[in-house]
Amino acid sequence: MTNVDEIKEALKQVYDPELGVNVVDLGLVYGTDLDEAGNVKVTMTLTSPGCPIGPMVGEMVQDALAPLDGIKQVDVDIVWTPPWGPHMMTEDAKLELGFGGL
Repeated sequence: MTNVDEIKEALKQVYDPELGVNVVDLGLVYGTDLDEAGNVKVTMTLTSPGCPIGPMVGEMVQDALAPLDGIKQVDVDIVWTPPWGPHMMTEDAKLELGFGGL
């Protein structure tokens, strides 16, 4: 059975096509919950409410998690609070995008 760490690792396969960085390192994933039945809830945001990948992100997350052992259903909850900001990125993502001083 898959665990939360494996889910977060699989989510690193989901890239923001404009920025070329995965959603985990961008700081877009706020939470991952896995119940005993194999249902996953991913709480996340987008870089902005008008983000062009908005309609695709749920599908991208589901495609990344579906192959994991024991995963039955994936629910993606897009939230806007707290709002995303560059300070939420990992150090690697900041360096890659030129935000080294944040």
